[in-house]
Amino acid sequence: MRWLLLAASLGACSFAQSEDRKTDASIYWSDGDSGRVHGMDFRLGDVDAPETGGVGAAIGGAHCEGERELGFEAKAFMTELTRNAGLEITHQEPPDLYGRVVIRLSADGQDIARAGLREGVLKPWPHEGGRALSSKPDWCG
Repeated sequence: MRWLLLAASLGACSFAQSEDRKTDASIYWSDGDSGRVHGMDFRLGDVDAPETGGVGAAIGGAHCEGERELGFEAKAFMTELTRNAGLEITHQEPPDLYGRVVIRLSADGQDIARAGLREGVLKPWPHEGGRALSSKPDWCG
């Protein structure tokens, strides 16, 4: 049996055993790499998704309209991938600068970051100790 996420808060997660590997954890995607799972703000580790905010917005804004369109595609892909799926946090790191817990997440046993990379809606953006090891990916080029 696996330990699955049922409830979480910043700094700590609660898990419960489940025979069917499904969880009642609700998930909301802000964009393709961040959101809330059962009330906990999260960001997927070591990947980046295009932004969905308005072009030029001070926070969360896309750099071009093409990035914004790709951002909505990424969000839709992640939403569909996790809809009614058994969710499991497979790795957790301390919160990022915005207070989001950095995690790896699986849906029915599939790592969702890897799925997003395969689909092309995410790009690699490796970090170590909360610091980016490369520049943020360009979605407009």
